Amino acid sequence: MSGAGTVRIDVLTIFPRWFEGPLTTSLLGRGIAEGELDVRVHDLREWATDRHRSVDAAPYGGGAGMVMRADVWIDACEAVWNDLPAGETRGRTVAGGPLPSDQALAGGPRPRTVLLTPRGRPFTQSLARELAAERRLVLLCGRYEGIDERVHDLVATDEVSVGDYVLFGGEVAAAAVIEAVTRLIPGVLGNDASSAEESFSSGLLEYPQYTRPAEIRGHGVPAVLASGDHGAVARWRRAQAEALTARRRPDLLARSVQPVMTADGPDVAGGPDAAGGPDAAGGEDSVAFPDNADGPGGAWDADRASAQDD
Repeated sequence: MSGAGTVRIDVLTIFPRWFEGPLTTSLLGRGIAEGELDVRVHDLREWATDRHRSVDAAPYGGGAGMVMRADVWIDACEAVWNDLPAGETRGRTVAGGPLPSDQALAGGPRPRTVLLTPRGRPFTQSLARELAAERRLVLLCGRYEGIDERVHDLVATDEVSVGDYVLFGGEVAAAAVIEAVTRLIPGVLGNDASSAEESFSSGLLEYPQYTRPAEIRGHGVPAVLASGDHGAVARWRRAQAEALTARRRPDLLARSVQPVMTADGPDVAGGPDAAGGPDAAGGEDSVAFPDNADGPGGAWDADRASAQDD
């Protein structure tokens, strides 16, 4: 089920069953079931032309491993871009001949098509927001030694890497992109404020979170979170986020320039509630809540809790 405003994501892979778990679980599965998101997984081997359903061949120039064939990728993507059955484009690239002028074609205008590759642009929250603004995405999952360079040149509009490490293929990376992007689609997360406050959304790691019970083996909840002073809470959270980012991801801190917003307008981190001050977790001013209290910082947000628990 999909509506006019539904975001559509197509995935091309040689292991379509790999996605059965991720796409049917938790908030992502619910978003698909409720029509907020339309994800279609395609088996690249449907565009193979031999009886072995081969999608790779030995590399020119020799070397270890096999390389995924450009003609198979082009035939597959031209079918997916234009919502055509596999049989209509299978073998078309090798066969040659005139191409339809009214279709999205390799090397021409086409939907946003992301090739998951170690040499791609690093995947960040900023890029996730950029991709979430698209109404249509196509994700390409490579395997084996690599993909023919002509796929990079003619098929992909973007190349994206999820980190400096090696995976068996692009499926894990594609799943990460799908989840990060769909969490930003209105209605999928349940409480849209949750995604706005999480790590990387402001260029910083997220501030520490606390919930019941208020006291655990001598470790309490910072008193500022129960003060009812929303400005002080905002300053404390900003300071904690900056301190945590400085310790663990200093590369992010230099790029974060957003002011903290308080009830009185923009403010800057610091002051008596700053990270490491007397209100830090477990310090002298930590507070213990009774187990039946509404929780630190005010009434319990059941929507947010259920969204994150999923």
